Amino acid sequence: MELARLEKQLSFLREIDRLKAVVRQSPLLDKSRKENSAEHSWHLAMYALLLTEYACAPVNPNRVVQMLLLHDIVEIDVGDFPIHGGSSAGVQAEQEAKAAVRLFGLLPQPEGNEFLSLWQEFERGETEDARFAKALDRFQPLLINIFTGGGTWTENGVSLEQVLSRYGPVIQKGAPFLWTACEQWVRQHFAQQASGS
Repeated sequence: MELARLEKQLSFLREIDRLKAVVRQSPLLDKSRKENSAEHSWHLAMYALLLTEYACAPVNPNRVVQMLLLHDIVEIDVGDFPIHGGSSAGVQAEQEAKAAVRLFGLLPQPEGNEFLSLWQEFERGETEDARFAKALDRFQPLLINIFTGGGTWTENGVSLEQVLSRYGPVIQKGAPFLWTACEQWVRQHFAQQASGS
């Protein structure tokens, strides 16, 4: 093993430590603080390990986990773009693509290109693995909002229709059964909010 290869790998690992400092809108379930992007990625990887049976088609759980561990690394450079934040999707995609090239470019080859390809596959959402990974990426924050009594939905004045349109298609495409459960919980949540209970 050459020392230069190890140094590049360690440089990347040091750089991604910064993901722990990227604070997301979603709170922890105990509401003690907001989660960071590294915690989000780790939690999604656990979701993938446990919930693979709900994917809409057979998936490779190891590839799904890899995508989920890599998908938000770009936030080191560009920060988190909350789903309810109203940012431009085009601008976001451009900034994230540049960040991906820089960050994965820190790695030796072929690892750098392999990680970049996995990240791009996730972003395109065209393979079964990517569709399921993207579904989990929407499923986890939806659950946080349900389990925290509204969470970021309440903070941002998000309506039932917005939740259904922003989360539904992505979860439905990658994990239809999970969306069936989610839709029930979401409608129940908003019905309770409307009744004041």
